[in-house]
Amino acid sequence: MSNGAWTDRENDLIVADYFAMLADDVSGRPYNKAEHRRGLLPLLNDRSEGSVEFKHQNISAVLKGLGEDWIRGYKPAFNFQMALVDAVARWLARNPAWLSRQPGVAAPTGLAEAPSIWVGPPPTASNRPPPQELEQMLSIARKFDVAARDEQNRALGRAGEERVLAHERAALRSAGRDDLARKVRWVSEEDGDGAGYDIASFAPDGRPRLIEVKTTNGWERTPFHISRNELAVAEERRTEWSLFRLWNFAREPKAFELHPPLDAHVSLTATSFQARFH
Repeated sequence: MSNGAWTDRENDLIVADYFAMLADDVSGRPYNKAEHRRGLLPLLNDRSEGSVEFKHQNISAVLKGLGEDWIRGYKPAFNFQMALVDAVARWLARNPAWLSRQPGVAAPTGLAEAPSIWVGPPPTASNRPPPQELEQMLSIARKFDVAARDEQNRALGRAGEERVLAHERAALRSAGRDDLARKVRWVSEEDGDGAGYDIASFAPDGRPRLIEVKTTNGWERTPFHISRNELAVAEERRTEWSLFRLWNFAREPKAFELHPPLDAHVSLTATSFQARFH
């Protein structure tokens, strides 16, 4: 069996086959991993089944770094080569519909009740992955500007806001505050962007909650973009403003909240500058 480095051709073949399985996986369609593996092996350079399985785990790790969904049956395995990252990027470039697809989870309509979003603690230094794994994933996120990709995905952002809107109203109704639930507003939808937050809600005691929603299909440490205006409003209205980070959105939405000052939770990096003539 070959122990040599995987060629670009081999990487392209296994990445394409992985995405074929992933498409079935996220859609709930049945598929057979063994059949996929058996069909792939004759096309590769004398690779073992074990090496193919491990490469599938490597692809899961790459997709995790890209803030994308992956096959849960293939646990991410790290220390992969950048050639594999490039192969995944090539597939995504050839298949732009994958990134622009409609989110798999939408807010319910009519009288249907939104299931609660699991809201847990934010990422901290104590619960981060091992340094080598974290650095590999963050280097991918930086190289491909995953934060900008999520920010520009209007369908994803809108679906996330709609889901949080339903969550806020349901939480207030559960607390016996139907009066407040009726007053929750989707500010970014009704008034447009620019307020520095997306949803105007309330705590059960009536205190205002100004919620900026950031949504990703990726894991909880996927980087995100935040505007200068959002930071300004967060600073001006510290007791009311919060960032609601919605992650794993395509599968089973989970969330955490960050409260000002944001730099106590995340590293803020300037990504653009305003240029003015002298």
